Amino acid sequence: MSDTKLYEIAAAVGVALKARKLTLATAESCTGGWIGEACTAVPGSSDWFERGFITYTNIAKREMLGVKAETLDKFGAVSEETVEAMVGGALAHSHAQVAIAVSGVAGPSGGTPAKPVGTVCIAWQLERGTAIVETQRFDGDREAVRRQSVERALNGVLALLASA
Repeated sequence: MSDTKLYEIAAAVGVALKARKLTLATAESCTGGWIGEACTAVPGSSDWFERGFITYTNIAKREMLGVKAETLDKFGAVSEETVEAMVGGALAHSHAQVAIAVSGVAGPSGGTPAKPVGTVCIAWQLERGTAIVETQRFDGDREAVRRQSVERALNGVLALLASA
């Protein structure tokens, strides 16, 4: 996946959001702001990209997005429950109508048998809608896992908007 491809997907997200007069917020952990960077690389993105939260630590997830300590303790940072709370927090703590949340194990270390390197949880939500949550297992090194996470997150926005 090239940066050109990510740019093209982000530009398509922008067109879809702008056509619907919606804005996007991101809540990123393992991608470290890369989704926001891909979006803001598109000229005119200030019309549709509202803000990004980089919540790499559990403290940041709690303080910036309102993820409950109990959720993190019970399910871990890399879980569908946590990204569902993150995406809801991104909507609650922004003026956006659409949000993405991503948390994963990018590697090269940190994996477990239950959550090996490449495990990434992603959530999407429309304001006043129900979160869509999934877990992916991406292959490759740290950069490859992160890049695939960004691509999947952005493509998920397109799918969410197409089904709305």
